[in-house]
Amino acid sequence: MVNVKFLFRILPFQLFIIFIYRNICNMIKLFTEKEFEDARGIDKLPLKCEHCGKTFYVQKKMITFIEKHKLNGRGSFCSKSCCYKNQEKHIECTCSNCSKIIKMKYSEYIKSKSGNHFCSKSCAVSYNNKHKTYGTRRSKLESYLEKKLSKLYPNLEIKYNSKEEINSELDIFIPKYRLAFELNGIFHYEPIFGNHKLEQTQNNDKNKFQLCQENKISLCVIDTSSLKYFKEQNAEKYLDIIKNIINEALCEQDSNL
Repeated sequence: MVNVKFLFRILPFQLFIIFIYRNICNMIKLFTEKEFEDARGIDKLPLKCEHCGKTFYVQKKMITFIEKHKLNGRGSFCSKSCCYKNQEKHIECTCSNCSKIIKMKYSEYIKSKSGNHFCSKSCAVSYNNKHKTYGTRRSKLESYLEKKLSKLYPNLEIKYNSKEEINSELDIFIPKYRLAFELNGIFHYEPIFGNHKLEQTQNNDKNKFQLCQENKISLCVIDTSSLKYFKEQNAEKYLDIIKNIINEALCEQDSNL
């Protein structure tokens, strides 16, 4: 907690220094530890401006105050102008999803806690969906099908919501037959959340289909948009579709033996 009484005794220039250093991470010190120890509180010590490289001086007590109260952030600057210019400068980086070279403000670049940067919201959503390590948005229909298929085919390996095969989620995947199922609800066909969102969803569906072809996976897309509310009796027809396709694959394998 900052000492309020102490703040009222600080000179205007010192208040300006606090403003500048509220976003400071590493002061570029141009003095040794011994010089710091030998200096008095009012003695000024040299620092280097991160933006322009100019040497400027700050009192020892102010440096101590900044470090003690952890006024941390992005660099050390000799003036407000250098602070603002440094935040507004642009740097080049790579989109973490599509590898496109992008330019972004330095102030925006350093905000990323994960170290990932994206050229668009679409790329950010796509990347996060591929790499999320917790939670999956599973419908009641998906949970129902997993329960039923596990009982019907106890000796058959079936993966649910797997991302291992094409780096994108497959609702149901059977490795033995290179067979996958996607359950596409109404959001894949109608602009419930707007035309832009629908276009993104349909583009993702096309990319997923192409990735399956490249990886020699047979993808079966099942339209579940007519299922407005989940009821087991209404979900049985989707289970039957999947069962028939799996049974065909089983029969085909038996005939090849």
